[in-house]
Amino acid sequence: MMMDLPRVLIAGGGELGSAVAHRLARSGMELVVVDLEKPHCIRREVCFAMVRCGGSGVVEGIRARMAVSAGEALEIAGAGDIPVMAGDFEKIAGDIKPDVVVDARMLKRDQHMSRDLAPLVVGLGPGFTAGGDVDIVIETNRGHDLGRVIHDGAAEAHTGIPAEVAGFSHERVIRAPQAGTFTSRAELGQMVEKGEVLGLIDNAVRVKSGISGLLRGLVMDGIEVRNGQKIGDVDPRGNAIDHRTISDKGRSVAGGVLEAVMHWWMRERDD
Repeated sequence: MMMDLPRVLIAGGGELGSAVAHRLARSGMELVVVDLEKPHCIRREVCFAMVRCGGSGVVEGIRARMAVSAGEALEIAGAGDIPVMAGDFEKIAGDIKPDVVVDARMLKRDQHMSRDLAPLVVGLGPGFTAGGDVDIVIETNRGHDLGRVIHDGAAEAHTGIPAEVAGFSHERVIRAPQAGTFTSRAELGQMVEKGEVLGLIDNAVRVKSGISGLLRGLVMDGIEVRNGQKIGDVDPRGNAIDHRTISDKGRSVAGGVLEAVMHWWMRERDD
């Protein structure tokens, strides 16, 4: 017998939000993803939000489609795909009437997500407090507690230090050297050298790679970026990794969300 499952609304279709959406969709849940009209995604090959910009609509066998209304979104979700919308999140929540809301925007600071938006509200990472602004928090910092379901208290604070990969930390992250419009000169998945120009800000200021490796992520052309904003990611492991698949971190966090949602849902059914 098919088990009734919750309807989930996810704020943020970036890397972690998409990993969560993928896991919940695989588990048979109907869900809707909301992001910006022009997403700032870095690992674009695994971000469902990119469907709004003509990007790949498929991540590891799960397809996303753009939706312009709540009715269309629910129709797409009912067909087994993931609808991606843009607009006011609270209004969309009112139209969708989800059982669960997941805030996956990863703003990494104090955030405000109303617990009135759904019976269960889950926040990913720093800035949320379980029992305060959300019901449950999922740990997103790498380490022993990655993916842990927190029912009381907050996630670890944002350190500002990128996780070390093959001995590189800050060096592997590409940041905008100034504010302006980004234009790419590189393709995701290509091997790049230290000092190689990956793009331009305002067609003038060069954006260079800090290390040699595989270009795992880069914001799309035409995005307005802030000075110092993270806009790319070079993986020193090179061709040993696949930039088109969900990361170990994404899978851990998504597993935590699935645990939290199903634990709550089964208790609701018992009541």
